[in-house]
Amino acid sequence: MNSTVTVKYQTTIPKAVRKQLGISINDALEWIVEKGKVFVLPVHDNFSRYRGSVKTGTGDIASDIAAARESQIGKYR
Repeated sequence: MNSTVTVKYQTTIPKAVRKQLGISINDALEWIVEKGKVFVLPVHDNFSRYRGSVKTGTGDIASDIAAARESQIGKYR
């Protein structure tokens, strides 16, 4: 199967592929490039979709919690 890349570097996943892999709207895809080949894998684990979205501190959990609490308290002052 073929698909075309648009000027915005977008492409359409053919219906047969979407159906076979169980891909639907808003699903995440993982792109892997190895030795000049591209592998596209569906990410069915919703948790993985949020990888990297949580900002963490330096590793001092007590100060991270205190900073988070302080930022929330500011909303109610």
